[in-house]
Amino acid sequence: MAEKKHQKHTKLSKPNYGFFGRNEWAIIGTPCGNIQQLAYKITQKLAEKYQVSYVDADHKSTDDALTATTKENAMDFGANLVYTDKINFHRFDTKANFDTYQFRQYFNETDLVLVNGNHFTAKKQIVVIDPKKEESLSRKLDRLTNVGLILMTEAATEIPTFLKEHLPNIEEIPTYPFSRISRIAAFIEKDLVANIPPLYGLVLAGGKSQRMGKDKGQIDYHGKPQREFMADILNEICDETFLSVRSSKNEAATDYPFLEDTFYDLGPFGAIASAFRHRPNAAWLVIACDLPLLDLETLDFLVKNRNPSAIATAFNSPVNEFPEPLISIWEPSSYPILLQFLAQGFSCPRKVLINSAVKLVDAPDGQKLMNVNRPEELMEVMKLIKE
Repeated sequence: MAEKKHQKHTKLSKPNYGFFGRNEWAIIGTPCGNIQQLAYKITQKLAEKYQVSYVDADHKSTDDALTATTKENAMDFGANLVYTDKINFHRFDTKANFDTYQFRQYFNETDLVLVNGNHFTAKKQIVVIDPKKEESLSRKLDRLTNVGLILMTEAATEIPTFLKEHLPNIEEIPTYPFSRISRIAAFIEKDLVANIPPLYGLVLAGGKSQRMGKDKGQIDYHGKPQREFMADILNEICDETFLSVRSSKNEAATDYPFLEDTFYDLGPFGAIASAFRHRPNAAWLVIACDLPLLDLETLDFLVKNRNPSAIATAFNSPVNEFPEPLISIWEPSSYPILLQFLAQGFSCPRKVLINSAVKLVDAPDGQKLMNVNRPEELMEVMKLIKE
């Protein structure tokens, strides 16, 4: 009998991170000053629509395009961490050791990370053909694991043989002049659009319904249980739809898959976190099952106004002007933020939205966001639906 292997750790679905973020491009093959200037110009083209970051090293060289900061600060006198409000931006200096796990936290809310490939690696690469750096490039072929674009400097006449041998699909890789900034930026933007996370639907159907006195997900407003009605709507605009429940053990059969809570006793917060644990690379359109007037038109409006660069896209509540966390699109970047709030003792999804970078929109008809939690509210909305 074969010996059964012991699984030491729970097998989890992993986010599709690179070394720094989800979408990252290392630029390699030309002097660092050229890489820096190219990264700046690409950033300038894309920064109006996307959150763009840049990764580089302190060169301390005589390169005219680079400058080194020599001013003293508290780090020179033994401080471990220094925060500086630079008015237009914020800066942290730290002596802590950084590796991939720490970098991903800092770049979590970034759409695009441009990386100096002469010093760091990244998930995808842009190779620059520059005679000045060909010998150096030939020694870094191990970094070229997913080349998506080749740039030719003015001095370059052909692609080196060593690169052709290393990249068997080189004929399929687009090749642009190094100076064509708009074309390069357009190529990267096309890749960003292609990598927008898919949208999944989640109906929160696992509440205790203490105020209503019965399961709100089973109330029949429209000829079927409300949770089924909500799932049908989501299924029109989402790639896949799930019913969020505390446990599927005693749940009645349904056409939709159940997604059980794996963050226990945390209410809607736990349901959202459980959804990301299940599919961390998807965005989740989360709706509560106590919204009997909510319709496809309203949710379609939310989807059309979605901003994947924000951690979430949510409606403003017509009651108190706060974000509606349970009629919201939660992007994958919100998952680490939810866990950060949980680590600080908070399990309120609305508090996460209020204190994070989100896109807020007003519903075309605020009445459609009305929720029903008590028997008297149930009677009122039944009259509205009949009318």
